[in-house]
Amino acid sequence: METTNNLKDSLKKLGEIVSWFEKEEDLDLEKALEQVKVGAELIKESKEKLKEIENEFKEIKKSFVE
Repeated sequence: METTNNLKDSLKKLGEIVSWFEKEEDLDLEKALEQVKVGAELIKESKEKLKEIENEFKEIKKSFVE
């Protein structure tokens, strides 16, 4: 399922961003801002993907109830 792979990749990238912040001792504010922007977009996309997955599960559940 493509959505799962994309979600997995997004979560991995978010983890990399978190690690970057944890490792930085002398924080470059411009680079940090860019990391925050990328992270925010990844979170937004992940929420949308999770909503799609939730809707798929609901449809599958309906088919069992009917």
